[in-house]
Amino acid sequence: MNPTTARAGRAASAAAAVVVTALGAVGLVSCDTGNDDTGGTAVSERPTAPDTAGFSGELPSSVASSGAAAVESARASASSAAASASAREAERKASIGAEVERTRKEAEDELEDVKAPGNALNEVAMTGKPRADTGGVLTVVLNITNKTDEEASYAVQVDFLDPSGKVVETQFTGVEDLGPGERQQPLVISRQPSEPVLTPRLTKAQRY
Repeated sequence: MNPTTARAGRAASAAAAVVVTALGAVGLVSCDTGNDDTGGTAVSERPTAPDTAGFSGELPSSVASSGAAAVESARASASSAAASASAREAERKASIGAEVERTRKEAEDELEDVKAPGNALNEVAMTGKPRADTGGVLTVVLNITNKTDEEASYAVQVDFLDPSGKVVETQFTGVEDLGPGERQQPLVISRQPSEPVLTPRLTKAQRY
């Protein structure tokens, strides 16, 4: 055999072996993708950093508008609730005032033809509230107790006297449908100035 031809054949065989070896290595790498703990270190892709060039640091206008609208709605709701509470309180006070006036007028009418002291003076006691607790207003607490065996209503007259003993103010109050042994404590409030100091007097008490 020609030596030159032999050397060319050996070179071709060696080149083919190198190619086969390389292809085998590639096959091994591509097949080793399972969860084989005996394999080499897994290769993962590096995360891509966000593009901050378009960040302005401010909320989008649509989000900002929605937030402002929500805040304004909450303020409006709070304002409406406060107004409703104020209206209810005003109604409550008006209702109490109307009831006090009705009771006062009924007691005054009941006592119109009654001579002092009436038939129930021993069922009514009178005490004063400290002026420090009433803002300086003269206020009397009546303790009306039904000492009978039947339900009864009471009308009471309280006079306020000045230092000379002159009656300068008269107030009426009462309670209705008081059961046997029951007690109520209505208030009688003077509308006179704090000076001169007045003295309250239990003038009439009528059970009816």
